[in-house]
Amino acid sequence: MPDDILISVVIPVKDEEASIPELAAEIGAAFSGQSYAWEAVWVDDGSRDASRARMQELPPPHRWIALDRNHGQSAAFMAGFRAARGLWVGTLDGDGQNDPADLPRQLAYALEHGVDMVNGIRAQRRDAWHRRLLSRLGNGIRNWLTGYTVRDVGCSTRVVRREALLELPFFHGMHRFLPTLVAMKGYRIAEIPVNHRPRRRGRSKYGFWNRAPAAASDLFGVRWLQSRNRNVRVVASGGG
Repeated sequence: MPDDILISVVIPVKDEEASIPELAAEIGAAFSGQSYAWEAVWVDDGSRDASRARMQELPPPHRWIALDRNHGQSAAFMAGFRAARGLWVGTLDGDGQNDPADLPRQLAYALEHGVDMVNGIRAQRRDAWHRRLLSRLGNGIRNWLTGYTVRDVGCSTRVVRREALLELPFFHGMHRFLPTLVAMKGYRIAEIPVNHRPRRRGRSKYGFWNRAPAAASDLFGVRWLQSRNRNVRVVASGGG
């Protein structure tokens, strides 16, 4: 496994064929002036359009993997984390609302301040008012029940040490709690403002009625995980 890749950008995709070429170009532009090696790992989460064909057309350092069927964003992210070859992982949604230009800035912040994760804060959200309201409500409830104050849990623009991601328990819906789960494992988190753009193509696959029941169940599951969690670090060893 190459050890000279500093960051892998993981992008889960479900029927986003129109967004892929433009987003790939933006990722390339964001990292073109950096002195370190990078890659992008696209994850086809059971798309039924030409998304996989668009991924196959991308040049290195873009790579792609395809899941056997649609498993959801959490599974797509975890598959990408496992396939990543960088020391750090950056995440973006495939719809183009996240700005890839924020990732090098987040990585620089993490390296300068010695933290393990830099989460984005969508200071000026470009969503409809009801989605902003539901997001604020969800953030407040999650922070109240889990005890972790993260201003924007739902922001997908972030960088994280890959080793931290691989320690996380996997479950359907885990992507909604990534900062909380990383902190639960004893890693250090910072937050900085990031750009948020209007959806340029397609429409959201999530709404209140198809997300709230599962999110509530996941929330109490995460609370249970916190109560049972133990962080064990080996500090010495010896012998032959």
